[in-house]
Amino acid sequence: MKRPRLLREIVELIAIAFVLFLVIHFTMQAYQVNDDSMQKTLHSGQNVLVNRVAYIFRAPQRGDVIVLRDPTNTDHTLLRRIIGLPGDTITLDSSTITVNGVLLNEPYAPQKFNPGAQSLKVPPDSYFVLPDNRLADADSRYFGPVSSSLIIGKAVMIYWPLNQWHVIDTYSSVYSDIH
Repeated sequence: MKRPRLLREIVELIAIAFVLFLVIHFTMQAYQVNDDSMQKTLHSGQNVLVNRVAYIFRAPQRGDVIVLRDPTNTDHTLLRRIIGLPGDTITLDSSTITVNGVLLNEPYAPQKFNPGAQSLKVPPDSYFVLPDNRLADADSRYFGPVSSSLIIGKAVMIYWPLNQWHVIDTYSSVYSDIH
């Protein structure tokens, strides 16, 4: 009598483990940081967990760190922070960024550098993205706002090395005054 019950419990446990594996496999992705474009937030060699379904029920927000396909070479991926949303007006000068008339005070960007002054309106279904290390390139200052179709997911936490484990800060207070 006990043997069929044990067998049923083993089968149920295996089924639950399989379903959990599928859910995690299709919703999360590991990403290894391979450059210093996101310093001081992320460093080369760290591994981050990317939520691939984060934007199914809500739109990307200012401050989100995302993984996206490089618009100039979709075989490569980039890790960038969203600065501007669809409809936002972004104004850059040599060292500052203004979004909809609000000057950003960005504690995550150690170097304040923009290669040229410009002002643009982010088109519908697009986002203005920048690296935290503004000396890096391959961002919206060079290739313009990126289509939402290029966004792979939201980077949510550093999981490796273990001694650096933490949730990635979106610095929502930096963007709280923008309307």
